[in-house]
Amino acid sequence: MNTTRDQVLQLGHRWAEAEQRGDTATLDALTTDDFTLVGPLGFVLNKPAWLARYRGGGLVTFSLVWDETTVRDYGDTAVVVGRHTQRAEYQGRPADGSFRATHIAVHRGGKWLLAGLHLSPIAQQGV
Repeated sequence: MNTTRDQVLQLGHRWAEAEQRGDTATLDALTTDDFTLVGPLGFVLNKPAWLARYRGGGLVTFSLVWDETTVRDYGDTAVVVGRHTQRAEYQGRPADGSFRATHIAVHRGGKWLLAGLHLSPIAQQGV
């Protein structure tokens, strides 16, 4: 039987794969209508603005690894804290980095959807 942990981690891996492909149809399907991203520099994007970065080719993700995950299950809501390591470009400039990522997933209509994502840069040791 798939546990909440398994289902939410599977959602996260499908999201990471869709980001790497720039697959806005899948990203749209994996997220709630009120999805919100808090980016690593503190900017906030609603779902249409988040998806527009891919549709316009402004954000290109070459590789994305989502690991070091810990899942907390609250019934119809789950919070996953992990590490998000990417090699990417935004508007032609490098957007590589390693971030602590918090994913908020909600169970709606028999499936898990991503409702929010918050990224914070991981400081290099000794800083």
